[in-house]
Parts: sequence; C-alpha cells; structure tokens
Amino acid sequence: QVQLVESGGGLVQPGGSLRLSCAASGSIFSINGMGWYRQAPGKQRELVAHITSGGSTNYADSVKGRFTISRDNAKNTVFLQMNSLKPEDTAVYYCNVVIVVVTTTGGVSEDDYWGQGTQVTVSS
Repeated sequence: QVQLVESGGGLVQPGGSLRLSCAASGSIFSINGMGWYRQAPGKQRELVAHITSGGSTNYADSVKGRFTISRDNAKNTVFLQMNSLKPEDTAVYYCNVVIVVVTTTGGVSEDDYWGQGTQVTVSS
C-alpha cells in the first residue's frame, strides 16, 4: 500500500511564493515520473509540471519561469517551488506519482497515485 502526503499550500498575496511537497511512503520498489496538477473551480484538472526519474522536466506554458519542480529520490518526495504567484494560480494542487510497488506475491506492479490535494489561494 502506498500513501502520498501533500503539504505547503495556503493563502498568499500576488507576487508571493509557496513551496509544495508531496512525500510517498509504503511498499515502494521504485518511483518513476512525478508531477503536479491543479484544478480551479469550474475547470478541468491540468498538468502544471512533471519530472522524470532522470530529472528531465516540463512545465505548462502558464507557469514557465515562475515554478520549479524538483525531487529528492532518497526521501521519495517531489517539490513544487512557486514564485511570482498570480490570482489565476489559485486552485487545488495535486501530486501524481508513478510508483513501482512490491506486491503481496513478491512481484512488482506499476501504477500511478494521487495526493489528497492542497489548496493554493493567491489573493490580496
């Protein structure tokens, strides 16, 4: 069983910064891609940033130059540093992690897992 625990959301003024964290725990064999998505009220969930196991990153055009995704493989954790925040960044942010787990039969199985979501509100 795998758990993802997110932290770091909150209320910030425009131009401010926040850092989100998402830590995975459980019967983890290895972790592949890690990403952050967000969903604003009345909108579909969208990809914000993604990082591969090799460290390659990609970002939504709307956050390029402002957000930075990183990972700490030793701690099974992915981060999202958000700078120069704008009101349009307001949303619930979810981490998504592709994890290879050890099954009860001793094999391995790959699946993707979602965090519980953390609210980010950018407002003056």
